[in-house]
Amino acid sequence: MSGTIKGIVLGLSAAAITVTLAGVGFATGQAAGSPQQPPAAGPGGPGRFGGPGFGRGGPGGRGGPMGMLGPMMLGRLDLTSDQQDRVKQILDSHRTEQQAIGKRAMAAHDALESATTSGAFDETVIRARAADVAGVEADEAVLRGRVFAEVLQILTSDQQAKLKTMQAEMQQRRASRGPK
Repeated sequence: MSGTIKGIVLGLSAAAITVTLAGVGFATGQAAGSPQQPPAAGPGGPGRFGGPGFGRGGPGGRGGPMGMLGPMMLGRLDLTSDQQDRVKQILDSHRTEQQAIGKRAMAAHDALESATTSGAFDETVIRARAADVAGVEADEAVLRGRVFAEVLQILTSDQQAKLKTMQAEMQQRRASRGPK
C-alpha cells in the first residue's frame, strides 16, 4: 500500500513541478488570442510564449511562478503586446531559479516521503525532512512574490485595479468552498 501512495505522491509532485516550470504560455496565449491580435506561435508550440503554460502547480501547490497572477487572470487583463513581451522577459529572467527550486522541491519531497514510509519511525528525521520541504516552499514563495511584484510594475493602474478585484473574488470563492 505504501508503494502505491508513494507513487501517487511522486507523480503528483512531478506533475506540479513540470506545470510550474512550463511558463505562462497559456495565459499570454489567451491574451494573444483575443480579437485585438492574432495568436503568435512561440518556439514551444501555440500560444504567445509557446508551450502549454502552467496552472496551480508548484511544490507548494499555490500556482506557477506568479502565484495568484496566473494564466486566467493575465488573460483577463488584456495585456498589450509590449506587456506580454515584458512578462515573458521577467519569466525568462527567473527560469533558472525556478528550475533549481523545482529540483530542490522534488528532492525534499522525496526525502520526506522516504522518511515517513521507511518502516522505521524516526521523528527527528521526519521533522528534519519536513523542515527541508518548508525551506524550499519558503524560497518558492519568495520567488513568486518577486515575480509578481515585477509583473505588477508593468500593469497600468486600471489593470492593477482589475487584478485586485479579481483576486478578491477568487479569495471569496475559495472561502465559500470551505476547508478541503
